[in-house]
Amino acid sequence: MPNPPLTEPGPADGPTTQTQPIVTIPDAQGHSHAKAILFGEHAVVYGAPALAVPLHGLGVQADLFEISGPESRIESQLFSGTVSTAPAGMGPVVAALEAAFAATADADGETKNGADSTNNDSESGHAHPVVELRIRSGIPHSRGLGSSAAVATAIARAVANLRGVDIDAAALHGIVQTAETVAHGRPSGIDAWAVAADWPIRFQNHSARPIEVGSPLVFVLADSGRPGSTAQAVGGVRARHDADPVRVGAMIDRLAALSEAAVDDIRAGDRVTIGHHMLEAHELLGSLGVSTPTLDSLVDAATAAGAKGAKLTGGGLGGCVLALADGDEAAEELADAMRAAGAPRTWTTEVRPT
Repeated sequence: MPNPPLTEPGPADGPTTQTQPIVTIPDAQGHSHAKAILFGEHAVVYGAPALAVPLHGLGVQADLFEISGPESRIESQLFSGTVSTAPAGMGPVVAALEAAFAATADADGETKNGADSTNNDSESGHAHPVVELRIRSGIPHSRGLGSSAAVATAIARAVANLRGVDIDAAALHGIVQTAETVAHGRPSGIDAWAVAADWPIRFQNHSARPIEVGSPLVFVLADSGRPGSTAQAVGGVRARHDADPVRVGAMIDRLAALSEAAVDDIRAGDRVTIGHHMLEAHELLGSLGVSTPTLDSLVDAATAAGAKGAKLTGGGLGGCVLALADGDEAAEELADAMRAAGAPRTWTTEVRPT
């Protein structure tokens, strides 16, 4: 199920004398979406499985325009300029663009469309068109939702569409991991798989497989207002594990067991059990020291408003809370409750049955 393109607000209804803007149609587009960890945070660091769900309500769109000139350009919310002048923070975007062109090049290094104006891939030496890359993203940064991986995925898909080639899941994953290595150093790979998947995935030891969904799962995501810190959270859990391996090891094992059980629960569409296990997982993550009073208060607000379950998602120490609703109408009540509890923004998304 492809993501719908992001849209800008249209003009107000009724007659107008204003000149309408000229719509420029891109030569190619690519889309992706956010993800949330449903079960297995921190346990996945120790080789246990983790489950991730797609958040189609938070999308990324990458548009490519072939342009004349000596160098490709990037237009985004964070930066506007040529590739060579992009700041370090745009490194993952540049890496994704170059890796995607290298991966989709013909064996002889020529472009699929025979463009006259070309750049050279810095590492591969393959020629590619000079392009303007425009990125529009609805995924908040530093919230554990896979923002950088989703942008890289959208870029890779746009380049493949521009080249007129198909890239399989493994090739796409490789491109995104190249960008994620620039962004995070040693990425586990779960983000790269999850933001490209249409359905929930079970991830373990660098590989992923889809999970069948028995009935709709409606989630409300609430922003705590504070960025998460995965590195700090993982380091804190590691220190606790080293200090008390038996106790902390038992909690890690229980988080792993919840992930395994959730595969069958999702297949059965058992929202009650999924929700119950979400609450248990949040308590365990709190005991591991990665929750915060703000995250706890959002979980409490969601459960008081009728959520089947709620928990922090991602590394913790900030980021977001994921709450499972009992349908669309219930989701609105959950969103209202969590905003009243302090969430500056919420999003609702549905994982559809397979």
